[in-house]
Amino acid sequence: MSELFIFGGTTEGRLLAEFCCEKNISAEISVTTAYGANLLPRNDLITVTVKRLNAEEMSEKIKKSGCIAVIDATHPYAEEATENIKAACVVTGTRYVRLLRNESCETGGAVADNMDALVEYLNKSDCQVLSTLGSKELKKLTEVKDYNQRIWIRVLPTDGMTELCEELGFDVNKLICEKGPFSVEQNISHIRFSGAELLVTKESGSTGGYPEKLQAARLCGTELLTLKRPKESGLSFDGTKKLILELCHRTGV
Repeated sequence: MSELFIFGGTTEGRLLAEFCCEKNISAEISVTTAYGANLLPRNDLITVTVKRLNAEEMSEKIKKSGCIAVIDATHPYAEEATENIKAACVVTGTRYVRLLRNESCETGGAVADNMDALVEYLNKSDCQVLSTLGSKELKKLTEVKDYNQRIWIRVLPTDGMTELCEELGFDVNKLICEKGPFSVEQNISHIRFSGAELLVTKESGSTGGYPEKLQAARLCGTELLTLKRPKESGLSFDGTKKLILELCHRTGV
């Protein structure tokens, strides 16, 4: 039994897990990769599930945990996961709380409202591209003309990533498999190594390393294309912590 069920795999999810340990709050944390799980604190208060769950599996996990609330700390662009979590909370009658990532202080270059617009933008040129969008958007990027020759991909070195890229028709010699966070210098190195004339990224905020990518692109004279963050409503990190204390009858943030 856990007081909270947290869907994480993000920096915010890890920080919430640490906060729960600090406040003696039991929580079950659901992540999709072993990499995400390895970053979490481990003690008697924290239970970790490593699996990509569908809505039905989420419902079963939430019900079994006996939690009083579900915290959705998934990535801002993980829209399908968020919809499944909301549906699972409706089915189980559990309180749903969306934790919002802080907005970026500054964006630069061109902005695409969605992946369709991003692909359309890329198809207007023949330039070399470095994508830092992550594995979730790989299939959509196959709609870019000459993607096999033009697109370099930076992703986490997770199991099966090379095979997935090869299956989708990407050139596996154009993969940069490394773990972040990335400094400005590392981003510059990746831009130069790939010969990228355009860097594609998500509006991931300071937590997601957006400022470092923006600065690196400027220093390299590389065009930047940013995928706009989906509009959401929810609580800030501090607001989420305050609510957790109230729900779990603890005091002091």
